[in-house]
Amino acid sequence: MLRNVFLKSLWEQRRSLLWWALGLAALTLLTVLFYPSFRDAPEFNDFLGDEDSLVRAFVGDVSDLTSPEGFLNSQLYFLMVPLLFLVFAIARGSGAIAGEEERGTLDLLLSNPLSRSQVLLHKFAAMVVAILALALIMWLSAVIGVIVVDMDISFMRMAEATLSAALLGILFGAVALTLGGATGKRATSIGVASAVSVATYFLNALTPVVDAFEPLSKLSPFYYYIDADPLTNGLNLLHAAVLVGLTLLLLPVALFTFERRDLAV
Repeated sequence: MLRNVFLKSLWEQRRSLLWWALGLAALTLLTVLFYPSFRDAPEFNDFLGDEDSLVRAFVGDVSDLTSPEGFLNSQLYFLMVPLLFLVFAIARGSGAIAGEEERGTLDLLLSNPLSRSQVLLHKFAAMVVAILALALIMWLSAVIGVIVVDMDISFMRMAEATLSAALLGILFGAVALTLGGATGKRATSIGVASAVSVATYFLNALTPVVDAFEPLSKLSPFYYYIDADPLTNGLNLLHAAVLVGLTLLLLPVALFTFERRDLAV
């Protein structure tokens, strides 16, 4: 088990992953179960205001809150789901190397016949599997809620929107992993990755409100996560490829900086 860092990492986070799964499932299910209250109250659309309303920075470019897609986008997929994935991914990414180093356990891992690159890649793979597992649980919970309230929406579209959120989480997890491997400081990794995620979120979310942001919106990973509206139109393969590509570009950087840094162990 110790020589397989991938399995070791998954085993060590089993309890926290279980609690995350339960919490995410409960939040998703309860949110979907509120849909009948929105469906039968078209006056909720009055809260959207006009196209320049600041409310749209938190609910997205939604025109009808009473529609299944509008409800799920505004209440889950535009803000809440990516936020939860980012919190989980950044915590896992920052703890993968920097957390082990600060706890003094990284030297135990590296005392085995394992290279630094193997440790980092196994840690990254464990983070990816954990995020995808949470995405699957969230989707299943949403499906159960949709069946209960008889919501007319495609299960496949829901899966594609959830996968897009998972890819966003994996990207920012890779950012935190890279920073943690380069600095050995978990607080720095969390702080910088969180700051970047908040800044890029508002860069995309405020585009309908601030005209100056429109040319810059494509610099935000959130644009590639939600702009094509995967819940309505399906997963945009080009946008998904951008998220995956950015993640893959970060891995060589993480490997290079981690391999050449003097470790505090």
